[in-house]
Amino acid sequence: MTTYPPETSLWTNRKCLIICCVVATSNMQYGFDSAAIGALQAMPGFLKVFGYADPSSPLGYGIDTTVQQLITSLLTLGSFVSSLAAGPFSSYLGRKPALWTACALNAVACAIMLATTDTGVLYLGRLLMGFANGFLVTFSNVYNSEVAPAHLRGVMVALFAYWVNVGSIIGSVVDNYTSTRLGKSAYQIPIACLYIIPVFLSVTLLYIPESPRWLLHQGQDAKARAALENLRPRSVPVEYIELEWAEMLRGVEEEKRHAKSVGVLDMFRGSDLRRTLLCYGMIACQTGSGVWFYISYQTYFMGVVGIEKIFQYSIMNACFGFIGVNVGIVLIRKVFGRRSILMLGATICGLCQLIPAIAWSVKPASKTSGNVLLAFLAIFNVAYNGCVGAASYPVATELVSSRLRAWTVGTATSLGYILAWLCGFCSPYFINPTDLNWGAQYGYIWAASNFLCVCFVYLFMPEMKGRSLEELDEIFLARVSARKFKEYQCRITEESVQDVKGQGVELREDVHRVEQMP
Repeated sequence: MTTYPPETSLWTNRKCLIICCVVATSNMQYGFDSAAIGALQAMPGFLKVFGYADPSSPLGYGIDTTVQQLITSLLTLGSFVSSLAAGPFSSYLGRKPALWTACALNAVACAIMLATTDTGVLYLGRLLMGFANGFLVTFSNVYNSEVAPAHLRGVMVALFAYWVNVGSIIGSVVDNYTSTRLGKSAYQIPIACLYIIPVFLSVTLLYIPESPRWLLHQGQDAKARAALENLRPRSVPVEYIELEWAEMLRGVEEEKRHAKSVGVLDMFRGSDLRRTLLCYGMIACQTGSGVWFYISYQTYFMGVVGIEKIFQYSIMNACFGFIGVNVGIVLIRKVFGRRSILMLGATICGLCQLIPAIAWSVKPASKTSGNVLLAFLAIFNVAYNGCVGAASYPVATELVSSRLRAWTVGTATSLGYILAWLCGFCSPYFINPTDLNWGAQYGYIWAASNFLCVCFVYLFMPEMKGRSLEELDEIFLARVSARKFKEYQCRITEESVQDVKGQGVELREDVHRVEQMP
């Protein structure tokens, strides 16, 4: 494993951590949108404009299933399209231009949704917002994966889940305080808040370096070296920077030797096929947890099953999710490997879906079964965000080769959005009182899905904790089985050490290869 000096803690790497935090705030936008827009469907001010009066409903208003489907699914459809475009975009422009493009699309989408009272135009706004979200999610995670030191990569990429939960909490709070308004401002205020993060991100990106690995793959070696030095703390001895730089150079040379092109078909050739399928499987496991159902319909779902104070409970669940992701960041850094935290999370998420479903089958629509649902929904939020949510993007981004990272992560994110769209499109049929009206019994489907995810991780997912991205490239090229990843001895580190020594740089003995820092 690549070694780092004892002083390279999170605090010592605070500059890189702050940069990753700033880039990851783009996911706060995603969390806010999911929580705020999803809850609008339980808000009288919104339903008066885009729904219809329904005295029989606990909310006093109803909304057509098709409108529900399109509000949710068009966002995921737009995200799917833009995530697919991430690979071609990255062939010509870097990570920062992609994030700026997303911010511009977000501004247009917000303007459309604020101004319209027509459902057709609202759909257009949701589609454009999806375009923006796809780029924000894909490129923020790719950037953070590429700039983080190997021993801190899990934490820095897990900031995705951290900021999604912060956004969800703020979105739920804003909705709670505007839900009592009966005019259009009830939903226009949450939508207007979607301007805040893109404006902040657009300005701060001016002061953030481009990804050194992207620059290196573009042949801009001098800029890549300057970006790497800008991202690393000055307190780190120069030999560590030299070693990391030598590894990056060797990694690029090795990739060019084995693959002459960068394109969509290259994801399915040679050792990259395995990496692509594992990345797709990881993102599918994220969706398979059932989180998209709760993201899209949690507040509405609690309302139609007769639970009171649904907006307050939405805030509570968002806070539980925030607690979970903070615990998860510590677990990723200090306790668990990638495989174990994913299996633990999927097991708990499956049980949190199964137990309320059984309770609802025994006592349908009772207060007791409603309380069981609330309790396990809170546990689900902790477990998902602390395990599956915190680990999924660190794993997905480090699974794939450096030259194809934007292509593979982009298409994998697109797959996630296809599955999310399928969830958003189908879920209303299961929970809407005018259709199947399954209530919490819908959890049987998601319980089975979670247990399948446990099997996938156990059988196929390798352990990658503490490895540099270049080491992972070497291990996959060597076609090492998942069970032997942890013990594999990489030659790229030793060769990089010899490169650095050849330049006359003195290296301490502990630079060679030691166990990962705690």
